[in-house]
Amino acid sequence: MALWRGMRNWALVGMALLGLGQAVQADVKLPNIFSNHMVLQHGQKNKVWGLAAAGEAVTVSIDGQSKQTVAAADGKWHVMLDPLAVGGPHELKVKGQNEITFIDVLVGEVWICSGQSNMQWSVNASNDPDLEKLTAKNPKIRMINFPQVGTQEPIWTHDRKWMVCTPENVGGFSAVGYFFGRQLQQTLDVPVGLINNAWGGSAAEAWVRRDLLTKDEKYKPMLDRWAAMEARYAALEAKGAGLTDDEKKQHAQLRGQLGGNHRPANIYNGVLSSHLGYGIKGAIWYQGESNADRAYQYRDLFPLMIKNWRDDWGQGDFPFYWVQLADFTGERPEPGDSNWAELREAQTMTMSKLPNTGEAVIIDIGEGKDIHPMNKVDVGRRLARWALAKDYGVKIAYHSPQYKSMEKAAGQIVLTFDHVDGGWRPFDVPEPRGFAIAGADKKFVWATAKILPDGKIAVSSDKVPEPESVRYGWANNPVVNMYSRAGLPLTPFRTDDWPGITATNK
Repeated sequence: MALWRGMRNWALVGMALLGLGQAVQADVKLPNIFSNHMVLQHGQKNKVWGLAAAGEAVTVSIDGQSKQTVAAADGKWHVMLDPLAVGGPHELKVKGQNEITFIDVLVGEVWICSGQSNMQWSVNASNDPDLEKLTAKNPKIRMINFPQVGTQEPIWTHDRKWMVCTPENVGGFSAVGYFFGRQLQQTLDVPVGLINNAWGGSAAEAWVRRDLLTKDEKYKPMLDRWAAMEARYAALEAKGAGLTDDEKKQHAQLRGQLGGNHRPANIYNGVLSSHLGYGIKGAIWYQGESNADRAYQYRDLFPLMIKNWRDDWGQGDFPFYWVQLADFTGERPEPGDSNWAELREAQTMTMSKLPNTGEAVIIDIGEGKDIHPMNKVDVGRRLARWALAKDYGVKIAYHSPQYKSMEKAAGQIVLTFDHVDGGWRPFDVPEPRGFAIAGADKKFVWATAKILPDGKIAVSSDKVPEPESVRYGWANNPVVNMYSRAGLPLTPFRTDDWPGITATNK
């Protein structure tokens, strides 16, 4: 534990050891994910767990059913509740030598809201918070916000509780999570619970178990960098009071990094582990900005993270939907390379690698000057389309148009697409914008694009008589205008697989 002595969040990190003390106490205890106003997932078994004295009998009851178990030698216990019908409010009672009663428990749809700052971004910091709060009188929507704790030791519980949606507290909700959940609640007319564990600036590797990263050689350079920092911090700790001024600065810097949101497994242990296994319907995710310089690595890292969560949650391949990165930074006058475009490509690829996944494209609603665009309503709605269509049987467009194939013909490239619901609707001007074309020299120029009667798009340029590749929206902040008639933007893409600028970054 030398690496953690004196680090920030020490008090919360100490919670990882709570089980040692609680196992010898008589009182039954549960982690903070169980509190008044919680929402339990309907239609499936729900895990309830906690700590008690070794050998202590524990009974959990709700809505006419009762489950019994006995705490193990380490004090841990859990039961699986039978599936519950939508409704409530109920009382959840947990009885050992003491009794705990949780009130105002609803049964409905529960979703994890995770990622970095754009998921953490609050209703207060988004468009029209004054108007949004005026209408936030919905007791069927509940949210719990988790604190930001980075550690290599699993945290068992935190101090946060479930909240009911009211004008007074909705401002602190995740905006994307809230607008997603509100759309579900209004459409389905059932309670909705939102578990917000997002951490601004976090890297994907911090959400993954470290042993899974260690097993794969492709992550060795990244892990070696962290191992060097850990060793240096341990060496400085060993010197104790004898540090020079420069060493004190280095010690403080390393302490912040090792307790931060980029270190592999830090958030998995410090945040996720405390509610891993709680009954959910699925997860929504908005992250990737912090991994853009390693976009090729993200092709494997992101699917690994999703699989890690699914395996450890124990609920099979639950739905997992994410937000593709928005447009950001200044517009470029000419086509070129882009690490954000490569990260978007890695996100899109994940849909073909894992089942029950989906991508909400928002290449049209970012802000060049702000990495945190304020329009979170449309983000939540586009995520909600996926859930409503795929998980709740609502007949609604949900999948953005996506490149399918190409063919070369008479100096042009003709593109075919999937998911063009209702045909094309270019925005603002009738001509398609955002296409670039290149020959074998890989030098891209802006192209002329034409929508054909069959819905295909022909792309050409007088400057490229023998074209080899087309790209669309391939920039940090591309100028694009292609939508389906259903109002969903065309997914940025390229037809080539030429090595990108992040291909060798580890």
